[in-house]
Amino acid sequence: MSTPFSEEHDAFRKLVRQFVEKELAPHADEWERDELFPDWVFKRAGELGILGAHFAEDHGGGGGDYWFSVAKAEEYPRVDAAGVSMGLLVQSDMATPCIADLGTREQIDEFLAPALKGERIAALGVSEPGAGSDVANIRTVARKVGDEYVVTGAKTYITNGTRASFVTLLCKTDPDAGYGGISVILMPTDVPGFSVTKKLKKVGNHASDTAELALDECRVPARYLLGEENKGFYYLMQNFQTERLIGAAGAAAGCQLALDRSVAYGRDRHAFGKPLIKREVWQHRFVDRYTELEALRRLIYHATSEYNRERYENGSALSFDTVKLISMAKLYAGEVADKVMDDCLQFHGGMGYIEETFIARAWRDQRLLRIGGGASEVMRYAIAKIMGF
Repeated sequence: MSTPFSEEHDAFRKLVRQFVEKELAPHADEWERDELFPDWVFKRAGELGILGAHFAEDHGGGGGDYWFSVAKAEEYPRVDAAGVSMGLLVQSDMATPCIADLGTREQIDEFLAPALKGERIAALGVSEPGAGSDVANIRTVARKVGDEYVVTGAKTYITNGTRASFVTLLCKTDPDAGYGGISVILMPTDVPGFSVTKKLKKVGNHASDTAELALDECRVPARYLLGEENKGFYYLMQNFQTERLIGAAGAAAGCQLALDRSVAYGRDRHAFGKPLIKREVWQHRFVDRYTELEALRRLIYHATSEYNRERYENGSALSFDTVKLISMAKLYAGEVADKVMDDCLQFHGGMGYIEETFIARAWRDQRLLRIGGGASEVMRYAIAKIMGF
C-alpha cells in the first residue's frame, strides 16, 4: 500500500519502535501482573519527543502533523500490553488536544507543556456512574462562586485516574440546559475534596490504571475553564474524533501483529502430517482477515488524511464528512479486531487459552474497542444521523 509517511515520519517511527521494543516490552509481563506501568514511562516518552510530536512547537511539541501520531500508535502495540498504549494515548491524544485547541497561554504553560514532557500525567474525565455515551446526562456540577468554580460529582472508567496530576473534566455549569450547559474545566488532583475512590479491575488492559473519582466541593480558579462556558459539549465532540481515530489506528496495527505472528506459528505447528497453515480452512480464514484489515487500514488513512488537512493544513473545525469517516473507522476497527483476535486464538488451539501465549492477552485487550470512546451502537447512531437517516 502506498502511504502518506515521509522519511521524517519513518525516522520517528523507528525511534518509537526502539523505545517500545527495548525499554517497554521487556517489562510487559511484570506490569500486567502489577496492573500498573510506572510513571517513568511518561517521562521517557516525553524526553524522546514522542508524546508531543504532533503538537505545535510553541506548545512544547515537535511541530509535526497528525501522521506522526498515527505512526506512534502503530508502533505502540509491540509492547504486548495494550494498557501501556492506552495510558500513553490518553496522555497525548485524548486528555490534551483540547488544551492545545482552546487553552490560554497560561493554561498551555501550566498543563499542556508539562504533559507533553511527561512531567504531569493527564486524564480525561467524561464518563460517570450514570452517564457514559449519553453525555448530556452527566451530573458533575461546577458552580461559579466569585472567581472560582466549585465542583461536585463523580467520574468513572478514568484511565490514568489513580496517578493523574490533572483531569480534563467535563461538568455541568448550567444543569438545566442539557447539551448547552456543559463546560470543560482543568482540574488539578491535589485540590481539597478530590479523591480516588476505587481502582477498577478490568477484563483486559491490565497494565493501565482505571479509576473512580469523587469531587466534593473542589475549588479551582475560574481561569481553569477551558474555552467558553457552556460550549463543552461541542469541544468534546471535536476531541472525541482524535480518540476514535487514534484508537482505530492502534487497533489495526495490533491486528497486523496478531495475524503475522499467528501465520508464523502455523508454519511451525504440524497437525495430521502437515503445517497447520497449509489447511485450506485456515488459509481461507486468514485471507478474509487480511482482506478486512487492508480495507480497515485504507479507511483509517483516508480519515486521517481528511483530519490532517482540515486541522493541520486549514486550521478549521472538522466537517461532518470527516467525522463520519472517523466514526466509520472506529466502528469497523472494533468489528475487525473482534474477528481477527478470535480467529487467531482459535488457530492456536489450547495454547491460545494459556496466559503465556501472546494471543490470550491480545484477545482480552481488544474487546474494549467496541465499548471505549463510543460503543459500536453509538457509532452507528452517530453515522446514521450524519447521513440523514
